Amino acid sequence: MNYVFHVQTHPGLLRQNNEDAAGFDSDYGLGVLADGMGGYNAGEVASSMAVNVIRTELGDWLSAAGPQAALRETRKAVDRSVQHANQAILSMARADPSCAGMGTTLVVAVFQEQRILLGHIGDSRAYRLRQNQFQQMTRDHSLLQEQLDAGLITPAQAAVSSQRNLVTRALGIDEAVELDLNEFPVEAGDLYLLCSDGLSDMVSDAHIAEILRSEAPLERKARHLIEDANAFGGRDNITVLLAQALAAPVRQSLMSRLLRT
Repeated sequence: MNYVFHVQTHPGLLRQNNEDAAGFDSDYGLGVLADGMGGYNAGEVASSMAVNVIRTELGDWLSAAGPQAALRETRKAVDRSVQHANQAILSMARADPSCAGMGTTLVVAVFQEQRILLGHIGDSRAYRLRQNQFQQMTRDHSLLQEQLDAGLITPAQAAVSSQRNLVTRALGIDEAVELDLNEFPVEAGDLYLLCSDGLSDMVSDAHIAEILRSEAPLERKARHLIEDANAFGGRDNITVLLAQALAAPVRQSLMSRLLRT
């Protein structure tokens, strides 16, 4: 399986600074997205630290382990890099008063051969489009999701709730952070979307799916998602990371190549 990545970010229409961060390493099949929170500029410090620490540490491990790394060891490496990112953010917040109280959500995806290892903290999300079927792969760590799960509010009420951005988990808050980490099989043609809530709060799942189903290249799909999030209000920073799974070309054997000459 081959993977093609593309990332775009935009501050939105109401924010002067962008507290989202995202990055990928196509050589290792690694994608990371974070949505920061905190005082002025502190949120973007937290999100950038999370992305940089995880990309560097986990990327180095994936490079050394190779594409056939055992799932159990890969899970340990992902969690270890997330815990280190959490500690780095906590240390910075304690050392610099301007960063006090900062934190960030996180989505991290490791694509290996025909599987994805997906971890998340907070309300940044991951989605999958497979054979025109669109599915949310993560479950928000938020007060709103807890209220929905308990039957205290309806989805319609959740859509207009003033508590949409109250997360129950984030990096940089406690000494240890709980990462939800799950494995999913990958099929050729799958399209994966990692995004901050600046997209998912402004654009419905049905509309996101419609854009992803188009024949446009990844760059155009990402731009279309951001344009529509802004068209529907752009109340927050918007970041999207797309990963497309493509079937690897079949290599001909030496004998087959000789017979064709």
